[in-house]
Amino acid sequence: MLLWADVIRSVIHKGLKELFLTNKTALIAPALQPRCKRRLDALHAATDLMQLNLAGFSLHQLRGKPVRFSMHVNGPWTITFEWEAPNASRVDFEQYH
Repeated sequence: MLLWADVIRSVIHKGLKELFLTNKTALIAPALQPRCKRRLDALHAATDLMQLNLAGFSLHQLRGKPVRFSMHVNGPWTITFEWEAPNASRVDFEQYH
């Protein structure tokens, strides 16, 4: 089994890491947790960025430097990250417009 750090090099949002490792967290609204978990599982399994281009994820590149990507969770909530294949880093959960 791969460990968190084998694929996802670093995380900003502590609730995302807790959700991935324990399947529960008080740091993310319960209604958003299943959607976050699906995206984290996909991010953990991906070896190519295009593997994250799934229906409902709305994967897209954000403007600015460093280059970051976003996966839609619900409403304004997204999971953002940097990608250097096959690893994600600086994974965050944030409101992004």
